Amino acid sequence: MPTISIISSSVRIDRVSHRVALFFKNYLTEHQLATSQLLDLKEYNFPIFDERLSYQPNPSAGVLDFAEKINKSDGVIIVTPEYNGGYPASLKNVIDLLYNEWRRKPIAIATVSNGSFGGTQVITSLQFSFFKIRAWVVPAMCPMPKAQELFDESGTPADKQSIEKRVAPFIQELLWCIDAKQMMDQT
Repeated sequence: MPTISIISSSVRIDRVSHRVALFFKNYLTEHQLATSQLLDLKEYNFPIFDERLSYQPNPSAGVLDFAEKINKSDGVIIVTPEYNGGYPASLKNVIDLLYNEWRRKPIAIATVSNGSFGGTQVITSLQFSFFKIRAWVVPAMCPMPKAQELFDESGTPADKQSIEKRVAPFIQELLWCIDAKQMMDQT
């Protein structure tokens, strides 16, 4: 069974995107699709990026823990809100913090907004950042418009059947990419 890390990237008060991250963790567990762990950037509370991990003389325990979890993950789901057409500084911070850990790592992007576009404007800039550091961005995307209406604070969907129908192909694409990478690594 693959290991998938879910990054909850918002550190804001009353963040709605965290509900979506909780949903993904619950979904993967409930359907026995992967072993999953939630990496909550609000809990990590990283300082502003000052140097890539590989160049830090004395990295913090939190940085080392985060890097190890990403490195050991077979794939990553990034759950990010859209802030004015971009993604949060907390997410950019951890993207730039690591390098080798992201290389060829299957990354699936779920975007979240309170509006009707579901955070889709952030996808291109996030894909480009991951492209530059050689991560493998999964082609399927998962925008969640009006997320505050779709999920409660524990990540439970208001309409489970509808949400799971939307999420299933996104997760299957990530799992396919994980399998393909593992096959490539064996050759």
